[in-house]
Amino acid sequence: MHPAVQRIYLLFADFVDLLYPTLCVGCAKSLGFNEGVLCTKCRINLPETYQHRKPYNDNLLNKFAGKVPVRFVTSFVYFKKGGIVQKLIHKIKYKGQKEVAKEIGCWYGYQLASESELLTEVDLFIGVPLHKSRLRQRGYNQADWIAKGLSEALNIPVAEDVLICRKFKDSQTRKNRLQRWENVKTVFSVQDASKVSGKNIALVDDVLTTGATLEACAVELLKSGCKSVGFITLAAVNR
Repeated sequence: MHPAVQRIYLLFADFVDLLYPTLCVGCAKSLGFNEGVLCTKCRINLPETYQHRKPYNDNLLNKFAGKVPVRFVTSFVYFKKGGIVQKLIHKIKYKGQKEVAKEIGCWYGYQLASESELLTEVDLFIGVPLHKSRLRQRGYNQADWIAKGLSEALNIPVAEDVLICRKFKDSQTRKNRLQRWENVKTVFSVQDASKVSGKNIALVDDVLTTGATLEACAVELLKSGCKSVGFITLAAVNR
């Protein structure tokens, strides 16, 4: 861009920002130039797990020990009630900010690309699906948008039409581990096994709590012939 044109663009952007300021999702202060979603301070203070770095921490993987064979489990940040990550998840799930999900998925994707070998053999991203009634209500699936961000950074395709949620399930929020499993164990299915057969799949979701939903999805994918399953989430509850 020509320097004069760039100066005009920046002046116009500053003027628009005065009228319609873009606010940090974390602290609600106006974002500065080249800041997106979070201001620099909030971005630096994200409680990152660094789960993907060697030596790998198996705390998250241990959630699934003896339940379902999982190749890897990794999450970008830790979820704490009342914290910045909860604000991000709330914006993504309930305030229509699907682009926030994609942007943060990109952030983590670039980290995984430069700092980890976990995804070197992954063939396909699949977001944990929503039931069609919940999808109509929300207008989008946040897991798919996180997967799109990961895909953009890692150049791995996303499949949105393979795994489906056949039955409407109650909210998992106030359920314990057993109740969550009973709530989801029969709701997912694979529409076309040929699209996953022999492939290494990375399942993507927003928050890892007990892991019941991811486990139920993995069971169906493995029954349909996929080679391996790994889990990537935006956040994880640190228990």
